[in-house]
Amino acid sequence: MPGSTFGELFRVTNFGESHGPAIGCVIDGCPPGLELSEADIQPDLDRRRPGTSRHVTQRNEPDAVEILSGVYEGRTTGTPIALLIRNVDQRSKDYGNLLDTFRPGHADYAYWRKYGLRDPRGGGRSSARLTAPMVAAGAVAKKWLREVHGTTFTGWMSALGEVEIPFDDAAEIGRNPFFAPSAAIVPRLEAYMDALRKAGDSCGARIEVRAANVPPGLGEPLFDKLDADIAYAMMGINAVKGVEIGDGFRVVAQRGSEHGDELTPDGFASNHAGGVLGGISTGQDLVVRIAVKPTSSIRLPRRSVDREGRPTTVETHGRHDPCVGIRATPIAEAMLALVVMDHALRHRAQCADVRLPVPPIGGAAA
Repeated sequence: MPGSTFGELFRVTNFGESHGPAIGCVIDGCPPGLELSEADIQPDLDRRRPGTSRHVTQRNEPDAVEILSGVYEGRTTGTPIALLIRNVDQRSKDYGNLLDTFRPGHADYAYWRKYGLRDPRGGGRSSARLTAPMVAAGAVAKKWLREVHGTTFTGWMSALGEVEIPFDDAAEIGRNPFFAPSAAIVPRLEAYMDALRKAGDSCGARIEVRAANVPPGLGEPLFDKLDADIAYAMMGINAVKGVEIGDGFRVVAQRGSEHGDELTPDGFASNHAGGVLGGISTGQDLVVRIAVKPTSSIRLPRRSVDREGRPTTVETHGRHDPCVGIRATPIAEAMLALVVMDHALRHRAQCADVRLPVPPIGGAAA
């Protein structure tokens, strides 16, 4: 019931608070024999960590991961893998004025109504800092899926506020702090963020993530559909308010003659469905987009109430991302990897003996 564990066969239990001594997770169900070290996990954490550019929070966390259990002589043992990330740059005094008030758009009020008390330091348990352990767990899933199935994950930012970002070159994604697949638009994005920070305001973003070389057959026909679990995972990311699979809301204006992906001996002619039909993967790329809301913690005065219900004004100080979507790309990749990993193990458990006389049809259109 507490909602801190994700997955069925590949189970990840997340723990910690934004300003506690450490955050982390326990992974249960990872198959034995996978070569694993901190060096396999750290690169994804480095992509997500704060303080990497002037456009994100200046909280300087190294996010160095420690493997506490579940690995012996460099290989997973099949027992729980405990991952720890120590917090070293908390600045709790920045939140001293929030104990008796609630930031509009933040989880403060909802947490207080649910639990009767809350940790105001950096948002406590509601902080996006708790995505770091999920990125670490996702790195483990990515490695197993890559080695066993050749599955890879790629994410990028496709819109920052009202600025649409074209997909020019995948090689550019890792070369700028926005995960933007276009070098030409980076100066515009930088100017946009500089103006936003100067104004003390924030904006949202759209992130797209894809998984390639996904085995066909993952997912269940009814309540455990692959796309349903993907949507569930993405909505579990802080600040996500919308999820699209495949063409998403564009299907409203499409005709059946356009949307239905035709099959040929060489593969699917298109991928409007986003790699899932009837809740089960087709072997095409999984295509997912998420909408990230504007950061709730902003410097501008906002109306609120205190714990006695009296009107007040809140100004949020401290170190915050003007757009939390800037660091969301590796998080979205990780959550998609966790879903695919869990379903790959579930499929192996039930359907490992299924053999068909013909191989899957050829490559899918993106």
